[in-house]
Amino acid sequence: MSTEPGPSLDDSVRAMVLLMPRLVGRAKRLPVPEALRSFDLAPRHLSLLTYVLFDGPLTVNELAERLQVAPTTVSLMVADLNRQGVVERQTDDNDRRRILVTIADSHRTAVAAWLGGADRGWRAALGPLTAEERALVIATLRAYEAAVSEP
Repeated sequence: MSTEPGPSLDDSVRAMVLLMPRLVGRAKRLPVPEALRSFDLAPRHLSLLTYVLFDGPLTVNELAERLQVAPTTVSLMVADLNRQGVVERQTDDNDRRRILVTIADSHRTAVAAWLGGADRGWRAALGPLTAEERALVIATLRAYEAAVSEP
């Protein structure tokens, strides 16, 4: 029997198993702004747009590395979003050989509003924590994702 303070492992697991569907459900219910509804954006688009919004213009290879998918997959996603006018491809002023993906100015406000709900929630939850505690939360969620991804 554990003598650690706080809930037992079983109590903690139960709490998380009950909490995760609510978190996922709330994330899925983030309203897509009217300006973006006709684009049929999938969760993979949300991840790509999040990186471009928060990290600024990125190359396809940089996005592929962050999304942990092949560059060809990102290239197809970017082509789809570019065709719909959600993102633009721009030549890097510092290196004319590099092409950067950026959110189109006409949709930047709508994308920021859409992602803002999740951003506000995580800022409220993680803000009071120390950097070490935030790292532990992120590591724990990554470990959970890896564990449930195993066959």
